Amino acid sequence: MLSLCAPFTYADCLMDTTQQQEALSTQKIHHLGLVMDVIDQLGITEYIDKELPLDAAKGAIVSMGQRVAAMITNGLGFVASPLYMYPEFLEDKAVSRLFGKDITAEHFNDDSLGRCLDAIHNYGVDKLFAGLAYRVALNADLCGKSVHLDTTSLSLYGQYDQAEQGAQVAALPKHGYSKDHRPDLKQMIVTLATTGPASLPIWMESHSGNASDQVILQEAAQSMESFRAQLQQAPDTMYVADSAMYSSCVTKGKKLRWLSRVPASIGAAKSLLNKDDKELAWRALPEGYRYTICESQYKGVKQRWCLVFSQQAYKKEVATLEKTIDEEQSHAEKVLWHLSCQKFGCEQDALQAVKQEEKHLKYHKLCVEVVPLLGYCTKGRPAAGASKEVQGYRIAGKVSPDEALVMKLKGTKGRFILATNELNKEALPDEELLTVYKEQQHTERGFRFIKDESFHLSSVYLKNPGRISALMMVMVLCLLVYNYAQYHLRRSLSESGNTIPNQVKKPTSKPTMRYVFQLFDNVQLLRQEDRGVKGPELVLNMTELLRGIVGYFGIRAQTIYGLA
Repeated sequence: MLSLCAPFTYADCLMDTTQQQEALSTQKIHHLGLVMDVIDQLGITEYIDKELPLDAAKGAIVSMGQRVAAMITNGLGFVASPLYMYPEFLEDKAVSRLFGKDITAEHFNDDSLGRCLDAIHNYGVDKLFAGLAYRVALNADLCGKSVHLDTTSLSLYGQYDQAEQGAQVAALPKHGYSKDHRPDLKQMIVTLATTGPASLPIWMESHSGNASDQVILQEAAQSMESFRAQLQQAPDTMYVADSAMYSSCVTKGKKLRWLSRVPASIGAAKSLLNKDDKELAWRALPEGYRYTICESQYKGVKQRWCLVFSQQAYKKEVATLEKTIDEEQSHAEKVLWHLSCQKFGCEQDALQAVKQEEKHLKYHKLCVEVVPLLGYCTKGRPAAGASKEVQGYRIAGKVSPDEALVMKLKGTKGRFILATNELNKEALPDEELLTVYKEQQHTERGFRFIKDESFHLSSVYLKNPGRISALMMVMVLCLLVYNYAQYHLRRSLSESGNTIPNQVKKPTSKPTMRYVFQLFDNVQLLRQEDRGVKGPELVLNMTELLRGIVGYFGIRAQTIYGLA
């Protein structure tokens, strides 16, 4: 008898007779067993079924929760088909093993998934996601002290005639500032907030394509605070975002605890950024940072301002500045050469031409002199005793950098200002302001995940704006499942003192889930059927490494991979 603990190959399982060989078939499992296990652990299917119930007596075979789970496995399936093309994705998968007995790929057709997206939109995309995400974060004790907000745009393919979209849809495809650098396409905006050690997405909103970050970030923070206040276990939260949220938080966020980057265009910020180093009392931080604290009362709101200097950012910004200066010098030298080739009627015209060109130079000056052009008034050989007269004027000189300006500009590089209305230094010490703000990169990584072509979550072709908003929620659920799975595996490896080999065969306790998913590429299910009677099922290509990884997950994963 074959042992389930050893790797299986086709050769191990093939029978001798042609009739028995024809009764064998294989279906792919890949990493989808891990995905389904995490969906179970987080209670996603259970929660959505509770909020969006279906009546089985009316012929419903797969629930709304199962349909959402199906779309999540598609989104995390590393396939080329768009997220909503689920039947094609499932054709060669072990559907009954993943979703339950008697469920087939045909049950997840376009109509089934479309109705699910409609139900999510009608319930309220923001409300459904927030209820689920907060439940997950609180149950897993993954709510952090801060929540990090950011926005991105998702480009849409299609005309999206507004007259056909319906006034009842709040978020509409429109032209706006494209972060994808596709101004030719209409888009929708997604607001995302993450929190805690797992960087769990805890809030999401969809907006029309022309929505302003300055408005929607602060409004999202207000909505989150109202929602959080209704939850008994939710901890007090600080809302963190980039400079787009600063002004609206100052004027409208009196009931919020917030931390934001200060726009450099504000007068008080310019003054602080341009201060000489000798005037500032710097305190050192790790990794080449240093900071200094000052109090501010911008627009009547008392704040703590933290001026931060980054050595790494300084090097990059100075290199960029020097490149810009060199490019301008090259351009200025060409301009001066063309000016020197011109003949002017008077000195004033020559100086005026220089002044006009100098207006376009930011870092250089044209150091020139006006030289008279001497010549004889008559053509041919000049008469004896004739003297030369001024025939016009030309420009001679060189291009010189404005050294004082350049030195001043270099002195401001690598600097930025953080501001918070949390004045209690025990609740938020000065030295932690930068650490809290730098966690903003977790939200930015979330957007990179959603828009990564290898996940195929960013190609949206649906024509119904309501369904697009619902699909955006499913995209963020994919991120939630992925981040939780990665956090869970890394924590399990760390607590057990174990490692797995990474891409270059070196041990690591912090693998990415993307890499772990790829390890399961060859895992398949071997099925045998004799005259309509199903025989035993065997999971193929389960190595010792893969069995160990599955062991860190739950009973659902162990059952799918034949280890329970």
